[in-house]
Amino acid sequence: MIQAASLSALPKIRHAFFTREGGVSEGIYASLNGGLGSKDAPDAARQNRDRMAAALGVAPAHFLTCYQIHSPNVVVAETPWTREATPEADAIVTRTPGLAVGVLTADCGPVLFAESEAGVVGAAHSGWKGALGGVLEATITTMEKLGARRDRIRAALGPVIRQPNYEVGPEFVARFEAADTANAQYFAPSAKAGHAMFDLPGYVAARLARAGVGGFEDLRLCTYADPARFFSYRRTTHRGEPDYGRHVNAIVLAP
Repeated sequence: MIQAASLSALPKIRHAFFTREGGVSEGIYASLNGGLGSKDAPDAARQNRDRMAAALGVAPAHFLTCYQIHSPNVVVAETPWTREATPEADAIVTRTPGLAVGVLTADCGPVLFAESEAGVVGAAHSGWKGALGGVLEATITTMEKLGARRDRIRAALGPVIRQPNYEVGPEFVARFEAADTANAQYFAPSAKAGHAMFDLPGYVAARLARAGVGGFEDLRLCTYADPARFFSYRRTTHRGEPDYGRHVNAIVLAP
């Protein structure tokens, strides 16, 4: 697992951006696939998640993720939920010690949040659609409702597809520029006519800066460019593989 120095320095906070290494899954899912919704062997994915829960010092039932729908929806976790009762959302916030909250990614941006003084943490799944729709700001607002102060919130962006590997079409660029003409700065020319290379990490960083968080750290890791450590939806698509594994990125308040 990988950790952000800014979050590791906070008292009573444990977190991890888990890689694809250290699990029991095989084949294209090798080896630490946390995606229960993937086509991986269900028992293998569950064992992998149990290993992640243990790494964060929580019981498997206290290792929570949501059913992600690329939305700005945020849910507050107060008690564990079952898989059958998993809420549809793209961010989870909690102030309950010992309850790990996480999001799954395989190119999208995983952002972990902590406000240690108030004892509030959160995790957001920030792909392009969620970021454009406001999932980051919604996570911060929800944390504030639980007692956090945004100027004390620390946020860290884990492994994400980066600009050199993120080619998009003209309709994608148009959508962002329609929302804000200043968004043109997050696109660079592509070798393919009419296309562009999108800087998702830069866009996430700018949204968080405008939201007024107290600190931001980008781990500067690319999922697409490092197949040994990371799953990547786009790399899987380019290779013509039938499915892909998912990382879990999680944070917990120590009891």
